[in-house]
Formats: sequence, structure tokens, C-alpha cells
Amino acid sequence: MKKLIIALALGTIAITNPIASAFAAPTPCEDALKALRATEATAKLNDADKAKVSDLETKGIERCNADDDKRADDFFAQAMKVMGK
Repeated sequence: MKKLIIALALGTIAITNPIASAFAAPTPCEDALKALRATEATAKLNDADKAKVSDLETKGIERCNADDDKRADDFFAQAMKVMGK
């Protein structure tokens, strides 16, 4: 009986952990960058906002090149927020 309970508990952990990890996974930074650039192409920004977006995009690209998708996505999301998206 104890073995059955342990097996069920481990099985539940094995099933739910990958599912939880899948929802927490960041968007591939290349996809986020494409979305950012598409939005940036049609956005009407003042000079200060253009500078902010450009700076955030540069930082995001740097993190993307370093395979740090989570931080890259954070920079891209901040840039999108500046553009009102």
C-alpha cells in the first residue's frame, strides 16, 4: 500500500511539473523581437519614446544573443509598453 501511494505521488509530480514548466517558459526572443519590430514600424512615437524603445530593443537583442530569452523578452515587453501595446 505504501508503495502504491508513493508511486501515485511521484506520478502526479512527474505529470504536473512539465505542464507547469511549459506555461512558465518564455517566448523565443526572436519571435518577440519580430513582434516588436512590426509594432515599431507602425507606431507614431515622439523622439523621447523612440529613444527609449531603441535602447530597450538594443538591450533585448544583447540578451537574446546571449541566449537569455527571459530577460530579452522583458526588455521587449517594456518597449511594447512604451509604444502602448
